[in-house]
Amino acid sequence: MKQKLAILLALILLLSVTVNVSAQSDYSFSVSKEVVQVFWNQDGTLSLDYTWNFENQPGAHVIDFVDVGMPNTDVYMNTVQADVNGNSVETSTSDYQGSGTGFSVVLGSHAIQPGASGTVHVYVGKIANVLYEDSQDNSYASADFAPTYFGSQYVQGSTDLTVIFHLPPGVQTQEPKWHSSPSGFPSQPQAGLDQNNHITYTWNNPNANVYTEYQFGASFPKSYVPAGSILTQPAFTLPQINFTAVFNVLCFCFFGFIFFIIPLLSAIAGNRRKLQYLPPKISIEGHGIKRGLTAVEAAVLMEQPLDKVMTMILFGVVKKNAATVVTRDPLALNVTSPLPDGLYDYELNFLNAFKETNPQTRRNLLQDMTVKLVKSVSEKMKGFSRRETLEYYQNIMEKAWQQVEAANTPEVKSQMFNEALEWTMLDRNYDDRTRRVFTGPIFVPMWWGNYDPSWRGGPSIAPASTVSTSMPSSSRSSSALPGADFAASMVGGVQTFSQKVIGNVNDFTSRVTNVTNPPPPPSRTGGSFHGGGCACACACAGCACACAGGGR
Repeated sequence: MKQKLAILLALILLLSVTVNVSAQSDYSFSVSKEVVQVFWNQDGTLSLDYTWNFENQPGAHVIDFVDVGMPNTDVYMNTVQADVNGNSVETSTSDYQGSGTGFSVVLGSHAIQPGASGTVHVYVGKIANVLYEDSQDNSYASADFAPTYFGSQYVQGSTDLTVIFHLPPGVQTQEPKWHSSPSGFPSQPQAGLDQNNHITYTWNNPNANVYTEYQFGASFPKSYVPAGSILTQPAFTLPQINFTAVFNVLCFCFFGFIFFIIPLLSAIAGNRRKLQYLPPKISIEGHGIKRGLTAVEAAVLMEQPLDKVMTMILFGVVKKNAATVVTRDPLALNVTSPLPDGLYDYELNFLNAFKETNPQTRRNLLQDMTVKLVKSVSEKMKGFSRRETLEYYQNIMEKAWQQVEAANTPEVKSQMFNEALEWTMLDRNYDDRTRRVFTGPIFVPMWWGNYDPSWRGGPSIAPASTVSTSMPSSSRSSSALPGADFAASMVGGVQTFSQKVIGNVNDFTSRVTNVTNPPPPPSRTGGSFHGGGCACACACAGCACACAGGGR
């Protein structure tokens, strides 16, 4: 009887041990937070800095290894360092059990026990051959990266995931482009500067996970890294085949469409987009009309040419006695001191720009002024209907012209035009309409001398036969110009801005657009990257994708 009882106890003990071992045979953990610093270096290599906060589940397998997938085999293992809770640990390529290429962090005596938590930190100093030529712009390098991920059967819960790209030194704010963000992340990364004043793009998703492949990307000019560090996809060639005449024609048409027509249409669309300096979000329709915009702000909403917007601002500050035109060619202003009250912010910024004598500095300040003006209009339009608002200000412009055109005398016509000057300039046919409407004598307003140095203080240049006998001779505001001269002077103001102040208006607008309405992130650049048998199947020519770590 005692022997049978002993055997029964032994079986119970063996079963208990077996169950306990089975319960601890599988990995089961969560990662509460992961931060990945991705450094695109000046020499064209990649550096990585991973930090994971692991929480091992009670009864699960001890976390004794962490597999870290790498983009390719060009990893300089002598630059790899790892630690657990601040304690240095070893790394090993032979213990790596993930797919593709990578290495294992050997936690050893610092293994994370069931029910415990720990922070694993890994730094990889150098990975080569990670940049590709951007297939949408051969002057740019494409830099794509996907953090290593783990088997979904081993991971519990969500992860607060942050990925930070550090772009090469010297890259300017307006130059880089981000690629499409992964699902669950904001469509636009947060841009900033790191402690070395390198541009950074930061993606964050507090509800991400560590078993999904998230791919992030950016492009920057090739000039900031060595030419030899940028890889290119092999050219596509067709085998020499005897095609029939019809098939040859079809092929010629097909490739002509692909390589000539599509790029041509893309270039046309790109140039059109460069002139659209308002961001797309302003087109998201709200409700109602946004009243209270100035004529200048309405011109921005209509996306009028920026040289015309500048001229409208010029007329505004001259009419308010805030500035006097010293010379028209080149355009130079004498800014009033002290400035009168009631100036808008964009008028103050405009005047500050003209205090600078260096043309490039002035142009940069005018660009900054325009960016702020565009952003201000975007903010004011939030919640309002762009379509209804455009119709509203289009009607104001048309009524202003109708009042000018309906005036019975030159005096009334001049007065109406003076009062509605900026609103009439919203007309896209402003040049032709001005020349068409003003054919007789024009009685210039009192501020005209502050705008036209050639007229200032001088006699009227209108022929005596065209000047009304009722015109008082003692008031400058009652002097007259021939209509053609007046119209030419008004229209010439826009041309002066385009040619003498901001230079090429398309280039100036493009620089503004790059800030206020940047080009859409390029699609993942073409080609595939299969270095080292990478299992994450990157779909981009610039893929520096890190593969799955095998579930531990």
